[in-house]
Amino acid sequence: MLLSRIGTALLALTVGACSAAPASQAVVPPPKLDPAPAAAGDQVAVLAGGCFWGLQAVFEHVKGVRHVWAGYAGGAADTAHYFRVAEGDTGHAESVKIVYDPAQVSYGTLLQVFFSVAHDPTELNRQGPDHGTQYRSEIFTTTPQQSEVAQAYIRQLGAAHAFDAPIVTRVEPLPAFYMAEGYHQDYYRTHPDSPYIVVNDAPKVAALRRLMPQLYQTEAAYADAGGH
Repeated sequence: MLLSRIGTALLALTVGACSAAPASQAVVPPPKLDPAPAAAGDQVAVLAGGCFWGLQAVFEHVKGVRHVWAGYAGGAADTAHYFRVAEGDTGHAESVKIVYDPAQVSYGTLLQVFFSVAHDPTELNRQGPDHGTQYRSEIFTTTPQQSEVAQAYIRQLGAAHAFDAPIVTRVEPLPAFYMAEGYHQDYYRTHPDSPYIVVNDAPKVAALRRLMPQLYQTEAAYADAGGH
């Protein structure tokens, strides 16, 4: 529920209980397997890792990203609605659809951002104050090549002990992506003073800028690239 999410954030702001940074607290190594896509032109990546507000905010600030939409993936069309997904039994995960230019940023680099600053891949069915399967860590692949890259990268990070706990990120082909309601789109940008954003999401964007400055783009640059 939206109100319970904000209420949880208010409590976290008071007691300092939430940690917005991933478990590694650092940039994980880039993927060893990261080939150029077979098809030319813009590509699509779909990722889930907690509240889609924060994921959208992080990836809108990655150079080479043209558009990011918040939405739902993993369940059926008739349950792809926020208050239904919030019940936790639809199969959906809060997700983002990322349209990017592979000439500027690779799929593997997007995954490196995903694992380094966008979420904690060791948390099972939760992120920070949010609990439930709708907040799970998952990579929804749109091509067999993406699946190969994602699974190889998870094995690579596991072998390198990049995190203090096992990675629980799931990988499966994208069944469909359903756009979230309009009030969820660009929530980070339109509600910068929201306690939930301040506690949970603004630190992720700050971490991207601090830890991966070569990838960081401003909101103005995102808009110039065609971002909404």
